[in-house]
Amino acid sequence: MSFSPDFLYAAATLGVVFFVLWVLWSLMWGTVPFTEKARRQKEAKIVLGAARTFILSYEDLPAYRDGGEFATRMGNLRDALSAKDVAECKSLLEFLDPPKSWAAGREWLDILVVSISVAMAFRAYFYEPFNIPTGSMRPTLYGNHSVACSPKQAGFFDVTPLKWFKWVLTGEMYECFCAPFAGYLEFTPTNTGHYDMRVVEYETIYNSKTQTTEFRKNPKTSEPIVKRKSNSMLVPTDARHPTETGDGPYRQQAYGGPNGLYPGAYVRAGQLLWSGFVVTGDFLFVNRWLWNFRHPRRGDVMIFSTTGVSPAKEIQLDEKKPKYKGQNGVYYNLQQGTHYIKRMTGTPGETLSIKAGHLVVDGKIPMEPLRIRQIQNREKWHEKEPAYAGYAPSGEPLQDQYTRSRTLAQEGDEVKLGPDEYFACGDNSPSSYDSRYWGPVPAANLRGIAGGVFWPIWNHRWGPIE
Repeated sequence: MSFSPDFLYAAATLGVVFFVLWVLWSLMWGTVPFTEKARRQKEAKIVLGAARTFILSYEDLPAYRDGGEFATRMGNLRDALSAKDVAECKSLLEFLDPPKSWAAGREWLDILVVSISVAMAFRAYFYEPFNIPTGSMRPTLYGNHSVACSPKQAGFFDVTPLKWFKWVLTGEMYECFCAPFAGYLEFTPTNTGHYDMRVVEYETIYNSKTQTTEFRKNPKTSEPIVKRKSNSMLVPTDARHPTETGDGPYRQQAYGGPNGLYPGAYVRAGQLLWSGFVVTGDFLFVNRWLWNFRHPRRGDVMIFSTTGVSPAKEIQLDEKKPKYKGQNGVYYNLQQGTHYIKRMTGTPGETLSIKAGHLVVDGKIPMEPLRIRQIQNREKWHEKEPAYAGYAPSGEPLQDQYTRSRTLAQEGDEVKLGPDEYFACGDNSPSSYDSRYWGPVPAANLRGIAGGVFWPIWNHRWGPIE
């Protein structure tokens, strides 16, 4: 995959803009940036600023005011500052305020501490960055996903180091994974929308009785002994489950792996395991303060914590519908200790159901705001994106009877929200693990509303989120 002519034209335009800004800077300030003259001007500005700060800070102290050597030097510093004598100011400052040991280190430490404090406060009370790991909000927002291709399809910008430049702009990076040695494939799911793919080589022994080679097993655990294991190769979830989002239990267990490979498959040294473009999910800012001034509304893209959501009242473990064990020993229908992003479709006190592909609230089909209407009518929100798929029941009633009464597993099911409960659905309804499966979200779990996508910058989703 290579860049389109439009992209190359835009990149050239950006370079011209930077050149024009460079020229304008030179004309405005009379110096060319990064030259010796510019360096001297910068040093002079720093020295004169330090002299001014010292005078304002210490001129009222008796030692600098009531006569004596320090008072005389302070007067000389005022005169040098008025005359903008940089050398004299520097000399006087070295006497009045001698350099401290590790001065530069102390200054950088102060800057670091203040910066971290401000950043943490900003993140806690105003805006927090958030990465979308899955595709449950497609086509509004994109999570980590992949576009498989052969190595021959990689373009000029898909080689090191140019591929890093491409990744900074588009979030796309070409990857080609080959087996470093002969062994067996192992896939481990993660909560970031990836599979951790590795090649594992086991110790073997020759069985003279059966005249076959067998795995050497650990006598205590009866598990094969691992001889060596390759480094992690992160493959997006959709490489194994093309219709799944990665934010819940997989419903389609029949899918194998990339290039037809499956867990436990034997691969040869150098064999191509997967090649394609790994696309990083959208990064957005979570607005932490807006809900302090207004109530959450239907249509808000909400970020919430999963901790404590959907406890299983009846412990009936099912391989297709796994229960997640929390730190308190309670089992839950939802993965604990992480954050989900969904669209708010129900607010406190409402009764929700799904009929004929439409979300029904209190007996009516809501058509506001804009994104809700587009989902209900299966419209496109952008010409480059596919149409929404509407709303559909989950089709998977839970064995937990209490939780089942709080979900929308089939048409005709209804959920009555409590005074502090919200209903969350992904825009990608056919492939989203949301409140239809595990029930409402308590108000205490809400973290904020999605404000806008800030990276990747080279896509039509950049900017405010509706």
